[in-house]
Amino acid sequence: MSVTPPTDSAQLAARPKRSDPTRARPDAAKVMTVFVLIVVTLYFGREVLVPVTLALLLTFLLAPAVDWFRRIYLGRVPSVVLVVTLALGVLIVIGGVIAGQLKQLASDLPNYTSTIEAKVAVIKSDTMQRFSHVVNSASPQNRPAVPAPKVAQHQAGNANQSVSAAPLPAPTPVASVEQALPSPWQIAEEYISPIMSPLATIGIVFVVAIFALLQREDLRDRLIRLIGPDDIHRTTVAMDDAGRRLTRYFLTQLSVNTAFGVIIAIGLYFIGVPRPILWGVMTAILRFIPYVGSFISAALPIALAAAVEPGWSMAVWTLVFYVVAEGVTGQLVEPLIYGQSSGLSPFSVIVSAIFWSWVWGPVGLLLSTPLTVCLAVMGRHLKGLEFLDILLGDRPPLTPTESFYQRILADDADEALDQAEVLLKEMPIARYYDEVALPGMQLAAQDADLGILTEDQQENVKNTIYELVEGLSEHQERADKKRGATDVSEVDALCQVPFEVLSIAGRGPLDEPAARMLMHLFEQLGIGGRMIKYRDVSRFSVEGLDVSKVSMVCVAYLNISGSPAHLRYLIQRLRRRLPAGTQVLVGLWPQGGLDEASRAAIGADYFASSFEEVLKCCQAVRAASAVHETAPIQA
Repeated sequence: MSVTPPTDSAQLAARPKRSDPTRARPDAAKVMTVFVLIVVTLYFGREVLVPVTLALLLTFLLAPAVDWFRRIYLGRVPSVVLVVTLALGVLIVIGGVIAGQLKQLASDLPNYTSTIEAKVAVIKSDTMQRFSHVVNSASPQNRPAVPAPKVAQHQAGNANQSVSAAPLPAPTPVASVEQALPSPWQIAEEYISPIMSPLATIGIVFVVAIFALLQREDLRDRLIRLIGPDDIHRTTVAMDDAGRRLTRYFLTQLSVNTAFGVIIAIGLYFIGVPRPILWGVMTAILRFIPYVGSFISAALPIALAAAVEPGWSMAVWTLVFYVVAEGVTGQLVEPLIYGQSSGLSPFSVIVSAIFWSWVWGPVGLLLSTPLTVCLAVMGRHLKGLEFLDILLGDRPPLTPTESFYQRILADDADEALDQAEVLLKEMPIARYYDEVALPGMQLAAQDADLGILTEDQQENVKNTIYELVEGLSEHQERADKKRGATDVSEVDALCQVPFEVLSIAGRGPLDEPAARMLMHLFEQLGIGGRMIKYRDVSRFSVEGLDVSKVSMVCVAYLNISGSPAHLRYLIQRLRRRLPAGTQVLVGLWPQGGLDEASRAAIGADYFASSFEEVLKCCQAVRAASAVHETAPIQA
């Protein structure tokens, strides 16, 4: 009789399949060459690539507004022109506000000169006094000054008189120099040239953004054709995902930074810091720069507050206000509003900020996060770029199954137990064994069959699993005490009959730990039992086996396939030895390990491919024995 395994689409880890360890890997030299060429292109082509990248990212920010105007039947071209014009107008207004505030601040700075000089003098004096005190305390006691001999003093006096008596040289006449007035072209070159490059960059950005908004679908199709023509579905999903992430990232960050700037302006107004509107706008803009933007935005108004007031209260209040506002926004508001993260690990965000700022300067620092988001999304969906998701993404680099195998292979039972306790908060222990532990043990069994694991390593793996099971048993006891009621008492109240399960480990290298896990689950259900090894049921040992109180037999096999004759003969030996009516279950943990013909030849009553199925069968047999049913239970 066979128990059909339940299907669960939300399983934590799929059954692993060991790939060929000798498969071809990409040539490291080729990969390094391609990487160097990309970096060189990004560095030397930044004059062209930076405006184009800014324009494309601006397209993601303006696209929702264009779509909204198109939904009200305004048309593609009018919608794009209107949105770009509004965006340009907003930039001009912001620039005008900043310029006006800076001009007024520059005119007020001379009023703060005396306060700044006084504070600098106080700080300098205090610092020098402390430094002198430290030096004097650390140096040996100075000797008293010895007066100079009178002869030396007399000679020094004569020398001074001779120097003072020497005639002074005649002053050199200075020719008058008439400075020519600068021409209009020189004035224009001095004051207008520095701002021509930024204006030209802004113009290129908006021109490219207009064409990108007008031809979004065409650009998307061309990128699909360029990146993934062999898998249009994956490429389309990747681009749509990247577009949604970037649009959500930009809009959310724009909203949060704008609100933060407004709060800063209001707070600085009540504190008394001059030009609060300027600092609010600057704070909103600088917060787009990761890491350093917040510090720069706070340092400028704090320095101004220290220059305005003779005391330090205004500067201290400004510092406290920025710390509280930034802490609440960064730790509470942003995680709540953003919802899903950008998909990047914290380490990759730091590395990407360093890399892009080195390649493209301050603009690269500003664009580091959105550019890295694009790369991570493409790596998540495109098979050839999967390494980008591994390096940059926030998903765990190893699945729970792979992480379990790595921990038991490293002989680290504590780390494996820590991972298990985290997973047990979301799943029962039987499911953890089925979806994490058993697949991880199968990886170890496959490596043992391939000769990758030595005998000593196999023994270490077994001992580590035993330690893990013992730790999980203690964890379950603590959880039961904390909960106040155990499952054991509930089961015993339901079925008050003696019931003992004999768990027999297969002859594989890790079948014994699998049988030990099964015994742990029986203990959780209040089912008595004992575990024996495969050699204890051999032809020479089975006759001495005590089976007088055995109600059910479970044979545990971690890795089995084909039609194993030794399992068929094992069941026959057990049948001759067991009391009449004793049910026999074979646990074949890899699903589909045996076909129906092989199962019929083996002659067991039940076949299960998961621990949960084994527990259901045992509970059914136990319930049947409680009402004196000896017929096999139909699953």
